Amino acid sequence: MPSLAVGIFEDGSPGPLGDSIDVGWLGGAIDSVGFEGKHGKTVTLPGSGDWTRVYVVGLGQELTTEGLREAMGELGRLAEGEVTTSLQQLNLEDATRAVIEGFQLGSYRFDRYKTGDDRPEEPVLTLHGDHDAEGKAAAEKVTDAVIWARRLVDTPAADKAPSEVVEAVRGLPGSLEIDVYEPDRLTDRGFGGVLGVAAGASREPRLLDINYTPSDPVASIVLVGKGIIFDSGGLSLKPANLMEHMKNDMAGAAAVLAATSAIADLGIPVAVRTITPLVENMTGGAATRPGDVLTSFGGKTIEVLNTDAEGRLVLADGIGLANEGEYDLMIDVATLTGAMRVGLGNHYAGVFSNRPEVRDRVLTAADCVGERMWPMPMDWGLRKDLDSEVADICNHASTRYGGAIHAALFLEEFVGDRPWAHIDIAGPSWSEEKRGYQGKGGTGFGVRTLVEVARTFVS
Repeated sequence: MPSLAVGIFEDGSPGPLGDSIDVGWLGGAIDSVGFEGKHGKTVTLPGSGDWTRVYVVGLGQELTTEGLREAMGELGRLAEGEVTTSLQQLNLEDATRAVIEGFQLGSYRFDRYKTGDDRPEEPVLTLHGDHDAEGKAAAEKVTDAVIWARRLVDTPAADKAPSEVVEAVRGLPGSLEIDVYEPDRLTDRGFGGVLGVAAGASREPRLLDINYTPSDPVASIVLVGKGIIFDSGGLSLKPANLMEHMKNDMAGAAAVLAATSAIADLGIPVAVRTITPLVENMTGGAATRPGDVLTSFGGKTIEVLNTDAEGRLVLADGIGLANEGEYDLMIDVATLTGAMRVGLGNHYAGVFSNRPEVRDRVLTAADCVGERMWPMPMDWGLRKDLDSEVADICNHASTRYGGAIHAALFLEEFVGDRPWAHIDIAGPSWSEEKRGYQGKGGTGFGVRTLVEVARTFVS
């Protein structure tokens, strides 16, 4: 038999129940365990009537759409087997979408490497009563994309070589045209940033150039994602404790790839071109040295002062390739700087842009889907810190202060005057705690915002 999930506010009033359960029994059972309905709290009650068990979800005092999404995430983490709910009938905008997204994202578990038969039964949610069928279908496609991104990030670097990521992308839903640059072609076309970062690695780099072209697009966007499969820091070697989660350094690439698939799968009439360099930053004998000069795609020369500032080198190549075409908006997504985590913590991404209307479009989309982002300044007064005596620009500033801004200013050199936003997801791309619909590990941060950005061109 299935289980039932109900919601209770702090004042004791229940959320939508329909005819699913006896209200008197429910009130008595809740009182017997002292459950107060606080947001983010859940409790499991014994079964009643047709239900194997009853999950009670705390809805707090004043519930928002994001609050509902978070509450359903807590339920998804707790639940087992088939679960039925009517919480999508709460009087909130996009309630159905929030219920589906929260539950599915909360129930995500990365157990590929677990052994034994004691794994809990995978939860499946059924909506009882009226709901937004179109919103439900769309939410399922978007959450599938987020989970794909999470799973790719959570996979150990040893099991996701650049060539293996390419094969994983071929299995994504949506009508995508996939072009793969292998080493010879990267060399012929002059992708000096990608090849310079890859020089110390035993596994060869790739660059993905993907297109989704609807029949009658209303706009075109370009997404560029940082795909560092593993980042040791190169010869500017990271401390051992800072390498522990460096399989996450391709979270930007995972986000833009997953978002592109979701946009195509949803049939949003916005053309998308997605470019993701896929490379490892390692310490082999041929590794790029501090002081070396690389020639990026497009010809601009870069003095490498710190090999651990490698993400901006591969993004420069990706941005250069994108600039061969025309588009209405470019967004790059990257786990780019530790400075961003220092400035905003682990829950917020920083948004930089060369145009305020572009920055605001991204921030509005993020707010709509519940991903936390914050506007950051493009302070051209700091550009001089990237001056080089021997090349057009250096990849690392001469001062420790303003590191996230320096990285954005570096990227803007390759963007030119095109409409562009840079999202530094160094903090929220990885979670060290279970919170709401986020578990420990990769979060898939950015996927839902990018899909929403595409929707803004339609609505």
